[in-house]
Amino acid sequence: MNVHFIAIGGAAMHNLALALHNKGYKVTGSDDTIFEPSKSRLDAKGLLPEAFGWYPEKITTDLDAIVLGMHAKADNPELLKAQELGLKIYSYPEFLYEQSKYKTRVVIGGSHGKTTITSMILHVMHYHDRDVDYMVGAQLEGFDVMVKLTEDNDFIVLEGDEYLSSPIDRRPKFHLYKPNIALLSGIAWDHINVFPTYENYVEQFSIFVDSIVNGGSISYNEEDPEVKRVVEASVNPIRKLPYQTLQYTVENGQTLLETPEGELPIEIFGKHNLNNLAGAKWICQHMGIDEDDFYEAISTFKGASKRLEKIAEGKNSVAYKDFAHSPSKVEATTKAVKEQYKDRTLVACLELHTYSSLNAEFLKEYKGALDAADVAVVFYSPHAVEIKKLEEVTHEQIANAFQRDDLIIYTNPEEFKDFLFSQDFDNKTLLLMSSGNYGGLDFDEVKGIIE
Repeated sequence: MNVHFIAIGGAAMHNLALALHNKGYKVTGSDDTIFEPSKSRLDAKGLLPEAFGWYPEKITTDLDAIVLGMHAKADNPELLKAQELGLKIYSYPEFLYEQSKYKTRVVIGGSHGKTTITSMILHVMHYHDRDVDYMVGAQLEGFDVMVKLTEDNDFIVLEGDEYLSSPIDRRPKFHLYKPNIALLSGIAWDHINVFPTYENYVEQFSIFVDSIVNGGSISYNEEDPEVKRVVEASVNPIRKLPYQTLQYTVENGQTLLETPEGELPIEIFGKHNLNNLAGAKWICQHMGIDEDDFYEAISTFKGASKRLEKIAEGKNSVAYKDFAHSPSKVEATTKAVKEQYKDRTLVACLELHTYSSLNAEFLKEYKGALDAADVAVVFYSPHAVEIKKLEEVTHEQIANAFQRDDLIIYTNPEEFKDFLFSQDFDNKTLLLMSSGNYGGLDFDEVKGIIE
């Protein structure tokens, strides 16, 4: 099969391109810019475009399929040529479905936790030498690629993202997979540039539940009232299987999971992660892994990439960075770190970096998100607000949003860095939450302030 990728350089797109190449397909692609590590990984397989830019002459009737990435625009010259020639154009999720329509599709959905749960499932399968196809949104330890496609494997595990499929297909990605086995971890308003109202956002999850094939199943987090309502309201003829957070204790910074065989020390921590673990356990059992084997494997799981990553540790101090930026993730992560190190002062720093988090109307969703921190700091760049063409966000709006009188707010990267490096971290925990880098913070330098 001869497949051409328009906007091949994104993480998801280049991983799919590599997976198809490994499967023996002829793969070509274009992009106007490609960053590392995508660039080197494509180059190693001979898939890096000879020149950056869009070249309509690459689009010919010899192509069996076009895969269109979100980075491309609707007026992309290669896309227009493909439409003119009447070629078959797929979005990324559409093509994944085509590759897996004769497999058992396991789809993990939710506003938060889906990368971690997918990672847990794949870790357990890998531990027990169970070969499955997959697509996950983060690079996993022990896995070379983020997408694997074969002819032979029965199962494919898909991380079900609710973001849009392509510039010409405005459906959320997870509406296209038609799961046999599904999971829904949580619903908390996100992507407000695409889903402008909370009701509109929640509706996407109702559509997801209704897209599960007849006779399929959904495991769902019944501790989330919106998830419970959405799943139980569906009239789709599927099995509905609720799960709850597993019992655990924390002793001297070590989380112990309660199992039928006794207490099990695990590497991850926090109530949200123990909830994720409960969901992963049920899915693994649906896939043929018994409970004892699940616990044995999960005890060695260190966490998904960019999720509660320990970056430094001293005798009585520790620093974590986390990808958390949406209100529900910030609250869960802050609570988790405080619970794990309850006798230490928690300094939690959040960068407002995304379109949603810098939107004045959305800010109120952060109420109470940093309450578990002893010292709460918010950093944002007025320049980032300008770039995203949003209304100016004021200190007062941020202070009102978080509802914390002692909130510390910085807009200057140097002033934030001076604050951080002037702190005595003796008997303290530092938590850095952002999908950015606080205007240029070198995280390796942070290691030097943790003794």
